[in-house]
Amino acid sequence: MQGTTKRLSVWLAGAAVLGSGVLTVLPDNAAQAAVAAKTKGRAVAAQAGATTPFTTVEAESGTLAGGALVRSIKPGDPAPTKATLESEASGYALAELKATGHAISVKNSSGKSANSLVVRAAIPDTASGGGLDATLNLYVNGSFRQAITLSSKQAWNYRNATTNPDDPNAGGEAYHFYNEFPVRVTGAAIPANATVTLKKDAANTAAFYAVDSIDLEQVGAAVARPANSLSVVDYGADPGFTTDSTVAIQNTVNAARTQGKTVWIPAGKYLTNSLVGSKPLDFTGVTVRGAGMWHSTLYRKVPLPATQRSQVLVGSGTKLSDLQIDTNAVWRGIGGAGGADYGINASGAGGWLVERLWTRHTDANWLSGSNGVIRDSRTADTYGDGYNINNSNTPNPDKLGYNITVQNNFARGTGDDSFAVYADAGASGTNGQLSDAKVIGNTAVATWWANGLRIAGGRNIQMTNNLVNSVSSNSALDIGVFGDSGHPLESATVTGNVLLGGGGWNGTRHGVRISSPSATSKFPNAYTNVTLTDNVLRGALRSGLYIDRKNVNVTLTSNTIDAPAAHGIWVTTGVTGTGTFTGTTITNLRPGQSATKNDSPTTFTISATAARR
Repeated sequence: MQGTTKRLSVWLAGAAVLGSGVLTVLPDNAAQAAVAAKTKGRAVAAQAGATTPFTTVEAESGTLAGGALVRSIKPGDPAPTKATLESEASGYALAELKATGHAISVKNSSGKSANSLVVRAAIPDTASGGGLDATLNLYVNGSFRQAITLSSKQAWNYRNATTNPDDPNAGGEAYHFYNEFPVRVTGAAIPANATVTLKKDAANTAAFYAVDSIDLEQVGAAVARPANSLSVVDYGADPGFTTDSTVAIQNTVNAARTQGKTVWIPAGKYLTNSLVGSKPLDFTGVTVRGAGMWHSTLYRKVPLPATQRSQVLVGSGTKLSDLQIDTNAVWRGIGGAGGADYGINASGAGGWLVERLWTRHTDANWLSGSNGVIRDSRTADTYGDGYNINNSNTPNPDKLGYNITVQNNFARGTGDDSFAVYADAGASGTNGQLSDAKVIGNTAVATWWANGLRIAGGRNIQMTNNLVNSVSSNSALDIGVFGDSGHPLESATVTGNVLLGGGGWNGTRHGVRISSPSATSKFPNAYTNVTLTDNVLRGALRSGLYIDRKNVNVTLTSNTIDAPAAHGIWVTTGVTGTGTFTGTTITNLRPGQSATKNDSPTTFTISATAARR
């Protein structure tokens, strides 16, 4: 992805110049969010977040009209105890349009024209579940341009519902309110600095529209067909989304594998129901290219409730690029009744490469094997993790989870950790330890379930220069293990990340949490070993950094913890281990809160104390 990053909102209010120890707000057309932490008189600068081809403008930063309101969680407000429209919005804020005439206007601050938008918004569910469709009108510089169709059919799930996760009348608790809606702008592109207005007119019949953000993008022409390629259309695939293309696409891949050629997926929308033999598409060993993530789409429209698998297998030697994968899934469950399944399922000892892939309404992009890379990609509105590096819960040598890199990707609205490293020993303890995972320069926005970033076990894990903006249920970053079968975290470095918010409604959560194996795990005496350097933790809904369970060795160097709602650093009772805190500053504490609160003073030794200022 090339271009600009997301515009940060309420949690950056009051940020000063580079070098002050707080986050610098850059213009909308800046390449990345910049961070500085002062250490021993020198400014340590880092770049955080993905470089993207779009600019995001938060709705709450715009101009309201007709009685529209901004709803938000403000710094210092009580932490939410359940999912809300505010807690699931980026920046924890949204513009609400409820009555005819309500409108929100923003500027096209991308510095260039935009022929495409992505509107992130929520509208109500139906009384019986299942969702509804409703339009919202788009104006450019005050002139009506087109009606945008929004939907709640792939939103509004109900946690712990006794029937199914889409049933609002089964005792569950509502969450997962938002969806993203890609829009190709009718007529001329929206000029730079033009005013873009979303307005509820009489024809727009939803009871409310919660508008979170608008992405503005100038999408280029479709990519040309590569040389020495086989077109899926020539093998019978239907770009018009009428007949199923699964078999035709797989036949093209098989032929290309035999002939040593590239597979070409021209512009179009291809129905992939996976009805023949319930087998996923298998791209192992083949280069597969689309015409661009806005141009070529594989769409899984499986009959619901679903009974078959529908995913894309990436294996040794696969090169996959310039494609969108979307689905009709309505709730989580790999291969289950709700229709969800992995976006891609990657494995193989020989390495693989995925670039410029947009996955929507899938479960995780499941990333195993060795020497794999996924970069410059996007995922949104998922029912599971955005990107999950793992050892695939198996001792299989094709699924080791060794030296996998996730770099410059953008995840928004994920239904589990946006970016995760996951090492599971398995029930028998025979799965190998995951190692050398790298999560570099990615952006996680508005994670609706679990954490923005997560390290769950492994060896030599690197999590560097990532941006997390607003997590609804859990922490911005969680460091530790996965359940009782998780491998210990032998070593990890967390450097140059910007972590905004975190500490949501799912129990007692914090900006960053560091923990260790429990007493009932396979490794009850193992330590979590992690070093955090040059990170910014800002605006946590509870404590900035929270350490719990018994065995933790943590080194903090040159971090900034700014404006947490509770303590800067809190070590809870029963923790054993060491903390080396050097050059870390804690700023803007609220009355009655401590910079460092150690409730395990006899068992957790802090060799230096973070400074308050």
